[in-house]
Amino acid sequence: MTDLFFRELTQELQLGVSEKGHPFRYGTLATVGADQMPRQRTIVLRAVSDTLHLGFYTDRRSKKISHIAKNNRVSLLFYHPEKLLQIKIEGMAILQKDTTVLQQHWNQITEGSRKDYTTHIAPGSTVSNPDAVDYLNEAHHFCMVNILPYEIEYLKLKRPHHLRVHYRMEGDGWKGQFLVP
Repeated sequence: MTDLFFRELTQELQLGVSEKGHPFRYGTLATVGADQMPRQRTIVLRAVSDTLHLGFYTDRRSKKISHIAKNNRVSLLFYHPEKLLQIKIEGMAILQKDTTVLQQHWNQITEGSRKDYTTHIAPGSTVSNPDAVDYLNEAHHFCMVNILPYEIEYLKLKRPHHLRVHYRMEGDGWKGQFLVP
């Protein structure tokens, strides 16, 4: 019976990539910083495979990349306010190394959005004002991070009873178990 909810969460995540207005287009990524403090930020979901590997883009100089280099265990959180559906994903973050795949994704980015990966200095650096940001002409710092989930939690807030299901990757498939919400 948990398969029904797994299909729903899979479909909603895939819609997050294909439909710009879908609430799962944006998720919250949590990493652990060098100081062992959790760090959260919003990411834009860019890819969801049939095996639920998720991908997002970032600047390879960003803090999240240094966090992932030290500890690649991450958490993602998505919330759909109309469906009152929350999906929590725990997984391993892996940097995409395949240059062909990276080039395919880079080619899909609009010219205006490519600018986000071409700043002269790293994201989070101090500047005197927002107009003081310089951009590179040809080079870029684009990278893609893939999340390979090993645990997923589905939570649907509804009446008369909320519904919560925990999924764990076992072997080559997902095993679901109902939880007390």
